[in-house]
Amino acid sequence: MLFIFDWDGTLIDSTEKIVGCMQAAASALDLPALDHGEVKSIIGLGLPEAIATLFPGIRSPLAESLIERYSAFFVEADQVPCEFYPNAVATLEALREEGHQLAVATGKSRRGLQRVLQKLQMIDFFDASRCADETVSKPHPMMLEQLLEELGFQSSSAVMVGDTEFDLEMAARIGMRRIAVSYGAHDVERLRRHSPELIIDDLNQLLSWRS
Repeated sequence: MLFIFDWDGTLIDSTEKIVGCMQAAASALDLPALDHGEVKSIIGLGLPEAIATLFPGIRSPLAESLIERYSAFFVEADQVPCEFYPNAVATLEALREEGHQLAVATGKSRRGLQRVLQKLQMIDFFDASRCADETVSKPHPMMLEQLLEELGFQSSSAVMVGDTEFDLEMAARIGMRRIAVSYGAHDVERLRRHSPELIIDDLNQLLSWRS
């Protein structure tokens, strides 16, 4: 089976870092202040889509400046990588030992994902990955479709594991099974709208879940 994981908020505890860096970037450009919940609500989208949601009607030059500021703040803050959630690495290793394939589908940029994988010494850990800047942002299912094609799976033989409604919606659009985690960016009620077959509080619960 193919397990496809979101990154931020699902495997890595990065929500507060993302929120803080986006708030700092907006402040640096004298944009309206963003509250914590506003930023959490767009985690999972690609950066251009996230900024367009936070600041409807924002003009392109200012949006590009905000992307640059956010990226600079995040790279600086991420000199110390975010930690994995409890049991995340052990669960990934156990799934791989059982013969499953593992992939990542993330709203991060390719450069951002590669940077953190290198720091964590996991550059070759996953069988494949897709990032928002090399395909279409969630909730469009293109990144899932590309992963399925690359790894030779049908959607019926794969499951998407994520913490946002964007993760679950893109899986639902192609009939892929989906599991939500309760500890990430979006609250459980928001996740339930997209009918995950399971909502877990710890990634190791995947090991007792069977297709």
